[in-house]
Amino acid sequence: MSPVRRDLVVIGASAGGIVALRSLVANLPEEFPAAVLVTVHLGIGARSALPLILDRAGPLPAKTAEHGADLAPGTIHVAPPDRHLLTDDGKIVLSRGLTESGHRPAVNATFRSAALTAGPRAIGVVLSGMLDDGAAGLRAIVDRGGVAVVQEPAEALFADMPANALGEVATEYVLTAAEIGLTLGKLVRQPVDEPVVPPPPAALLVEDRIARDSVAFVSVRPGENAPPSGYTCPDCQCALIAIDDPRERFRCRLGHAWSAGALLGAHDSQFEHAVSTALRSLDEKAAFARKLERRSRDRGQQSLGHFYARSGGEAADAADTLRRFLVESLRGDTEEAAAQ
Repeated sequence: MSPVRRDLVVIGASAGGIVALRSLVANLPEEFPAAVLVTVHLGIGARSALPLILDRAGPLPAKTAEHGADLAPGTIHVAPPDRHLLTDDGKIVLSRGLTESGHRPAVNATFRSAALTAGPRAIGVVLSGMLDDGAAGLRAIVDRGGVAVVQEPAEALFADMPANALGEVATEYVLTAAEIGLTLGKLVRQPVDEPVVPPPPAALLVEDRIARDSVAFVSVRPGENAPPSGYTCPDCQCALIAIDDPRERFRCRLGHAWSAGALLGAHDSQFEHAVSTALRSLDEKAAFARKLERRSRDRGQQSLGHFYARSGGEAADAADTLRRFLVESLRGDTEEAAAQ
């Protein structure tokens, strides 16, 4: 086995991640013989100042990743909004592949790509963020002979992503953001014997392909190795298939991917939206019914006015009941958070 050098660093972050990234890049050495890819969750249509922030934070130049550009050593390539950041044959690939846990760019997509294209030459870094994007991708990097580095959850502004990553992989590199920068400077200079790794599993190849070109996830069918989950995709309402038991990851027939935590959060958001829409509709119905009641009584149409009064009263009562439910739910969530 010939020695190799780790020449690709992929970093994933979400909420609270910019603070950690600034500290990390500030501690990278000026001569850094590896390309750095950074994926941070961004809203579709959002504008990102992250390349400028990171360019000013440390000695390495940072810029928005460009499709087809070389993976330049000593350069930080930042995923743009609404594009997965991937690699292929020493080049950057930007893709509008399907969202994963509601995100594009997604950390898992970047990490899987690095695992397949760089193998033992890849270093995966998970920083602050909510939920668990990056955990499955970090597992893929380690399985392909790469190295996992995770921010100390106690230091992260949001500990979910680091904690979930540590639940997936065992690593000796659990460090503060500043320590990660210093450690990466050492890891990329240490030659390592290239390990013998088995061929990548078919599921990993399929997931990477979906991120690249949005192909439908037709290779897995209910009743085979991927049982139907009984849940629906928040993005398209297609049936979800369990693809990664016991980690509880899902894909729909179109290819949208969800972790269990992200799926729960998406359904919470849908529920809140549905309830708020219902409450607004009831309030509007009550107000409109009162207007029609006044008009009917002014015209001497007492029976019609009585009908509108009853209809408006029913809508107002239903709105009050729903509003009390929301207040009680919010109070319960607040008390639970305080207890934790």
